[in-house]
Amino acid sequence: MTKEAMSLFTVLRAQGQEAAQAAGDHGAESSGPMPMGELSDFASHHIGDSKEIELFGGHWSLEGLSVDPINLGPIVIDLSPTRHVVVMVLVAVLMLAIFIPLAGTLRRRGKEKAPSGRANAAEAMIVYFRDEVVRANIGHGADAFTPFILTIFFFVLGMNLIGLTPLGITPTANISVTAALAVISFVVIEVAGFRALGPAGYARTIFFLPPGLPVLMKPPMLVILTVVEFLGKFAKPFALAIRLMANMTAGHTLILLLMGAIFVLQNYLVGIGAVAAASALMILELFVAFLQAYIFALLTSVFIGLIRHAH
Repeated sequence: MTKEAMSLFTVLRAQGQEAAQAAGDHGAESSGPMPMGELSDFASHHIGDSKEIELFGGHWSLEGLSVDPINLGPIVIDLSPTRHVVVMVLVAVLMLAIFIPLAGTLRRRGKEKAPSGRANAAEAMIVYFRDEVVRANIGHGADAFTPFILTIFFFVLGMNLIGLTPLGITPTANISVTAALAVISFVVIEVAGFRALGPAGYARTIFFLPPGLPVLMKPPMLVILTVVEFLGKFAKPFALAIRLMANMTAGHTLILLLMGAIFVLQNYLVGIGAVAAASALMILELFVAFLQAYIFALLTSVFIGLIRHAH
């Protein structure tokens, strides 16, 4: 081998060793512990909304589905789909795929023959909601609200449960989603009250005076109680939105923080403890998913019943 070849070989080997050392240093740096300050960002990234879906290490961007925002003066409306919107549509399609065939099965069964399998479970749940939730809280004419209450329950339940799957996206942890559901409930509640009470009766749910007040006390009490009653109408949907969002966010945040502690501390004992605690919390989250959907449907029924029998 000539001196030139030996020199070239020496240079290439040195460059290869430097590259390998740099790669090793980069690998060591990338496999180092997560800074404690990034733990909150780790949790919020997985809970918050974005235009990217992550599943089994893959990343699917939703930027290709973006549409131009609509400008209404100072208001900008962006209808581009995000991962929460995609999951909401997915849950809606799953609900239709489950319940439309069930409805067909129950319709073909007839009234004399008892259902079996999934149809039996669905009928039992529907009858329970109709009797123990809707009729018990709304009273006369309650059956007309049963489809709405059941739709709210199963839709919220589906969004709660899908966050416990490997997809890990929970739309009900987004205040925009829960607020939209609360606004729909608010409209149904107020329309139900207006139809049941009439214009004059509905007006008394805002402009209210207790009977027996002295004449001089009526004007100031009317002003005070009008403000209280008016704010009370908006407090109901506000409570629905915040309760659902806070409960779904809290559990997921705690689980993500426990799992993030593994990357921060990188200790076997911490990993075992975090996985055990997160597994127990996942079971609790399953219960919370059903409970919060039930509470949302129950309170909506209660609020409809209260305004239909106001004062």
